[in-house]
Amino acid sequence: MELSVLQENLARALSAVGRVASGRTQLPILNNILLRTDGNRLLVAAMNMEIASTQFVGAKITTPGSITIPARLLSDFVANLPKGTIELQVKGTKLHVSAGKYSSVVNGLAADDFPELPVIEEDVAVRYSIAVKDFKQAVSQTIITTSNDATRPVLTGVYWHSHEGSLYLAGTDGYRLSERRLVATSSEVAAIVPTTSLQEVLRTITDDVSEVEILFDESQVRFRLDGSEITSQLISGNFPPYRKLIPEKSETSVVLAKDEFVRITKVAGLFARDSGGSVTITADEDTKTLSLHSVASELGENTSEADATVTGGGMVTLNSRYLSEALAVVDGDTVSFSFSGKLAPTVLTTASKDVNYKHIIMPLKS
Repeated sequence: MELSVLQENLARALSAVGRVASGRTQLPILNNILLRTDGNRLLVAAMNMEIASTQFVGAKITTPGSITIPARLLSDFVANLPKGTIELQVKGTKLHVSAGKYSSVVNGLAADDFPELPVIEEDVAVRYSIAVKDFKQAVSQTIITTSNDATRPVLTGVYWHSHEGSLYLAGTDGYRLSERRLVATSSEVAAIVPTTSLQEVLRTITDDVSEVEILFDESQVRFRLDGSEITSQLISGNFPPYRKLIPEKSETSVVLAKDEFVRITKVAGLFARDSGGSVTITADEDTKTLSLHSVASELGENTSEADATVTGGGMVTLNSRYLSEALAVVDGDTVSFSFSGKLAPTVLTTASKDVNYKHIIMPLKS
């Protein structure tokens, strides 16, 4: 293999795929990055047992070929080369790299030993094209409620599914739940995408990407971003029937400015650190306020309140961190917070008429 490529393009590709190269694997070659010519492009790829990341870089190909090179060494080395053209040449299992006054020889492994990159049958796959802004927001709104508990793998991903003509994303860890309506669809899909894979997609999105193309088959999902592709295994199993947890109506409804709710939650959380983040929320219809009370046994106690439109009064106890994280991802300047007594699920949404996101938090027993 012999080719030339721009340093900035190769460095960006190596940085993106290098995150996927596994440092904890029984297959040492998965610590390497695959370099392989593809027409007039250079394919740069890395994979572990769950996810594969590929980047296509424009190059001037003199001789086609392939090799695998240790990911961290190659990424760090290329990143420190001066901008301009880099010459790559493979001789046996060694990669010769030259750029200006720099030249190095890196020991690699034959590409024949690298596992086959995953293939999706595109003609039968379920396909979506999502604007980057909507994709980033929907994923960010749902991954925060997924679980880290490996003993319940179906909860460690986001559930992508069609329901009544729309594509929804949902995530839950058993203590909170989020649901986001994304786009209208006539396709049928039900797939659990690992949170770690979605986080990698978010990290790979650059400013010049305007749309994410998503393809689902029975066991995999592929995210295509211009010259980048990330392919992930889906999590097998059945996602719980989460819609049963979303209250259809509530006894108490509170509408208030989001920034005020954020402020009083943050202040109350400072005093809730010693009590597992527990804050008691009181909605008062007469005084038209929402107040948060928290107690720190050694430091003192705090009551913070904000003006609000309150329908029905009541009290509920929540984890302040869960509430802060929910407020950080809810749309709009005004939010709606509703609940029914001390033990029923609480619901946080935007106060606008078009509600496409719901965030449910289970109360703490006070």
